[in-house]
Amino acid sequence: MYIVIGASSFIGVYTVNELINNGLKVLATGRNEKFKDYYESLGVEYVTLDITKKETFDLLPSENVDGVVLLAGLLPANANVNLDEEENASDYIVTNTLGTLNVLEYCQKNKINKIISTTSYADVFSSWKKNKAINDEQPRGYSLAGDHAAYVISKNAASDLLEYYNHQHGMENMIFRLPPVYGVGPHGSLFINGKWTKSGLQIFIENAIEGKEIKIFGDRELSRDIVYVKDVARAFRLGLESNKAKGLYNMTSGNAVTLKEQVEVIIDVFSEENNKSTVIYDESTKNNTPSYLFNMEKAKEDFNFVPEYADYKRMMLDYKKELETGVYTEIFN
Repeated sequence: MYIVIGASSFIGVYTVNELINNGLKVLATGRNEKFKDYYESLGVEYVTLDITKKETFDLLPSENVDGVVLLAGLLPANANVNLDEEENASDYIVTNTLGTLNVLEYCQKNKINKIISTTSYADVFSSWKKNKAINDEQPRGYSLAGDHAAYVISKNAASDLLEYYNHQHGMENMIFRLPPVYGVGPHGSLFINGKWTKSGLQIFIENAIEGKEIKIFGDRELSRDIVYVKDVARAFRLGLESNKAKGLYNMTSGNAVTLKEQVEVIIDVFSEENNKSTVIYDESTKNNTPSYLFNMEKAKEDFNFVPEYADYKRMMLDYKKELETGVYTEIFN
């Protein structure tokens, strides 16, 4: 049996579905009680768990657990905090770092040898460059300012703890370095430094559906390595089933897509043939981040992971299909 901690999260829902659709037994946990009925309808037991509270781990099984996927945590996208007015660094440390330590202690106590968790691609922010793929072993270099800084610090510390348990206690923990993950879910809007803001992808798709003009700000050739949630979920399954993989892995598509290419694909997929959106370029506004690209060879070598949705059009076609079914939209509403 596998435990997915944070199964009420966006990636958690897809991961549980990936595991059970491949015949694996799963126990799901989360803090949101509304997911209990959903998971029980799938035949999946759901336990209310808060990773910051050690006593809640007594609700989890003490035997017959083969591995844990740890997705519970605090993200800037969910933090209603304006750093110009208040500070929430302690919230990140308590949830992401000490919460990970609580999971590690539960696993060691019950002889569970593998945890797969995630970290931020911004841990190597200083190495981001156009068309230069970053290896898994790239030394850290990250910003110490901005609404992601304390988050990245907390995830770096959590990753170090997972690696410490590998070396000190012989575990086989894995850490997936994730960029923003695309897929139908609850994140059409998110917090940016405490301000509730509609995501760029959501704006592009809505405008394409309505045939409205789409504006690209800054460098149209700025490129991003985008990963699809179904690829991430499959990577969790392959990682859990592997008997040799451990340590840090880039978890992206390994494919750089420019802003111009993204918008062209979105218009092609979402606009009606007789009502296509037009694109306007505004180069007067600078982009907030540089281009980035990651190397995916290590994941392929260690646990046979190759992204199925590295092609951006294929990703968007599946995104549209899932959006039209309404299944995932209903889950997160």
